[in-house]
Amino acid sequence: MSGLQTVVEYLSIFISIISIAVVVYGTAAAFVSFMCNEAGRARGRFNRERLRELRVDLGSYILLSLELLIASDILKTISEPGLTELYILGGIVVLRTVLSVFLNREISEIEQSRRELERTGQSPDGSVE
Repeated sequence: MSGLQTVVEYLSIFISIISIAVVVYGTAAAFVSFMCNEAGRARGRFNRERLRELRVDLGSYILLSLELLIASDILKTISEPGLTELYILGGIVVLRTVLSVFLNREISEIEQSRRELERTGQSPDGSVE
């Protein structure tokens, strides 16, 4: 194994670890925000729109993580070319594309809802301004 191949493998592992950290951080942030929103339910300040935003935020972290995994798998495929690595890379690219389509649709719906609320003079929590 050459020195460059070793460096590429270590770089691939490092990027994979960063990808895991991004998912863990995004999940923790979404969980904290979810719990705060649920605590508002007891005080009568529950915001259903905030749940949609949480899903979009978490989806963004997952997409970033998948993009990092794609980069990592590209490096693995370069250092160890083989069908298994290509199948894994292809699967991750397909998964990322599908998630991206649905996330972008969700973001568009949230933006459209916000514009409609602003046009009618309501705030996102349903109160009239």
